[in-house]
Amino acid sequence: MTERQLPRVMIAGTGSGTGKTTITCALLRALLSRGKKVVSMKCGPDYIDPMFHREVLGTKSGNLDLFLLGEAGARSLLGHSATGADLAVLEGVMGYYDGIGTTTDASSYQAARVTGTPVILAVNAAGMSLSVAALVRGFGAFRPDSGIAGVIFNRLPPALYPEIKARVEAETGIPVLGYLPKLPDCALESRHLGLITAGEVAHLREKLDALGRAFLETVDIGRIERIAQSAPPLSFDEPARPVRIPATIAVARDKAFCFYYEDALEALERMGAKLSPFSPLEDKTLPLQAGGLLLGGGYPELYAKALSENAAMLDSIRAALQNGMPCVAECGGFLYLGKGITTEEGERYPMAGVLPMEAHPTRRLRRFGYLTLTARRDNLLCRAGERIPAHEFHYYDTDQNGADFLAEKASRPERWECGYASDTLYAGFPHFHFGGSGEMAARFLQKCAAYERTMGR
Repeated sequence: MTERQLPRVMIAGTGSGTGKTTITCALLRALLSRGKKVVSMKCGPDYIDPMFHREVLGTKSGNLDLFLLGEAGARSLLGHSATGADLAVLEGVMGYYDGIGTTTDASSYQAARVTGTPVILAVNAAGMSLSVAALVRGFGAFRPDSGIAGVIFNRLPPALYPEIKARVEAETGIPVLGYLPKLPDCALESRHLGLITAGEVAHLREKLDALGRAFLETVDIGRIERIAQSAPPLSFDEPARPVRIPATIAVARDKAFCFYYEDALEALERMGAKLSPFSPLEDKTLPLQAGGLLLGGGYPELYAKALSENAAMLDSIRAALQNGMPCVAECGGFLYLGKGITTEEGERYPMAGVLPMEAHPTRRLRRFGYLTLTARRDNLLCRAGERIPAHEFHYYDTDQNGADFLAEKASRPERWECGYASDTLYAGFPHFHFGGSGEMAARFLQKCAAYERTMGR
């Protein structure tokens, strides 16, 4: 067990859409402007918010997911990732107490407790005055160990701030650290339940710079730093030294495929993997030395025409998989391996045709949330009967989702069949995290290394 003094703070919200990511990015930019070396983490399985953190920091941002990693794994990830940092900023997920079902399991609150992180509550004050005091008081008193050490208001008119600050502090005893006014020129657009990806935001760097400047003008950043410094030492287990299994993995990375847990990719690299990025949109063939393939999630439906027209890449992937190349394809990558994708406009575009299903839009979330997969047969990732913690988030569905795993919803007694699995393939809607299982990562890399040897590479 390692113990490290790590100043840290979490930006949590009263719910989705309160401005957690805006305030987090503004805080990160402001800290960087003060010469601080900062690391950031997103609570939960979100892929998009860490992209904004990376744009702010110019470095990686990870996911502290208690369901996918477990409590010990989350502490270890935070401790390992924050090596050499002056301060860690965690961003919460959904509302502060919102976890699996109607529990606090895997919530921001649980993450704060597990990591001993003080919390600053982001409150959307638009359209409220004294009611914000009731809201803050309720969140602070809902659990005796809430850990809420301060409040920042979002979208608050500057003229109201002095009086609102005084009343909230008098009514709740919780310090008000500042506010962000409405900043229409800095707005970060949303899609579904979250933001659009960082690469889609015009003039993102300028917006983030402006957010940082506004934050320094209206928020007491010195007090935030003191709150972060009040965190107790972080106790965590150092990651075990992994067995090295050298293999080259082709990783699809472009506008259509961008949903990856950076920590999961790093876990593969620590085990000996060489990650070779390529673009299914732009490139014509897979990287020549690849012994395996990662097709992550993303928005292939938005780029279905371009993906379909890149026939050379489709041919390359089809031939490689038919020749036995190991492949993990999650969600969007799963759709890409099917026969075709029909867009919301009703246009159908052929895809790789490796799997027998057709993808279509549904206009609502399908099987959203945490789940556990139980393998029905030995496969690329695990043996029959073994269980994998996973997560689903998608608006598209298919007519044949596979039946090689049994999925069980974490929040209620609901089961369904899903996924295609073989000795060289995992393909399905559920996302998982290689960082949560060294054995699963090792099985994948061993198959990739064996394929490379077979191909004489």
